[in-house]
Amino acid sequence: MKKFVLCFALFLIPYLSISQETFTIDDRSYLLIQETDGNINLFWGIIRGKDRYFIKKDSLIELVNTKDDNGNRQFEYKRLLAQLTSDKAITLDKVKLKLMSLKTFIDTYNLLRDPDYKINPKGKLLTRFSGFTGLSNSPFLDNSDQTINTLIGVEFEFSEAKALPRHSIYFQGKQIFASHSFDYSATQIVVGYRYRFINKKTFNIHTSLDLARYAFLKVKQLNSNGINIYDKENGFVAPLIFNLGADIRLNDNSFLTLSYNELFSILLNGYENFPLSFTIGYKINL
Repeated sequence: MKKFVLCFALFLIPYLSISQETFTIDDRSYLLIQETDGNINLFWGIIRGKDRYFIKKDSLIELVNTKDDNGNRQFEYKRLLAQLTSDKAITLDKVKLKLMSLKTFIDTYNLLRDPDYKINPKGKLLTRFSGFTGLSNSPFLDNSDQTINTLIGVEFEFSEAKALPRHSIYFQGKQIFASHSFDYSATQIVVGYRYRFINKKTFNIHTSLDLARYAFLKVKQLNSNGINIYDKENGFVAPLIFNLGADIRLNDNSFLTLSYNELFSILLNGYENFPLSFTIGYKINL
């Protein structure tokens, strides 16, 4: 367990160190991520489903590339960057309105201004947090009566920071509560991978694979003398459990989540229980 927690913490350290700052844009407050820290600073954020980029020297200005009436790009961002960096001989020919292209250009300029400037290697990351609740018959346990117990949980999800990411990694904490009919409870820590095979702006449908799980289990059983006893155990397993889910966008920063869980496992033996494990939740962008 200590090794698992340590690996989890080491995984999060680079992401938790990302500098963020709140700005008012279009009369609303947004948390922007700072990518450079020098004479000129680059900020970015996902606003109304789109990547938007901002430059800050004395004040925050958005970098844009609009079209004229004939549909031709006007490259306003290049003119602005040329104005702000006119004191150094640096070309803008290959600079695109993309994060890494802008970051490379600004890093180059800041380094020309200050030889001690430190280039920040951090890339784009989108972090989402969700809370969920649901019901499960724990299909990988001996539950012949198909009794359903209540569960609650939280999740942190990490993916490439763009409007419609397809791939992500998630960390879940789940608690399954015992019931009178099936006196089984469990606390689980799960690491998994998610792939969105239908990925629209308003919703996505995805499959999730629980790669690793550490669980604390407690179940009431009859011993050989017919006496009820509690069997407690804990341990680590790589279950490779498949789940199916959907995220329905509510606004720019939040989703309603639906999930049909524990469809089957590659490594765990089932008890021929038909999987009845569903959750509903609420997810937000951090």
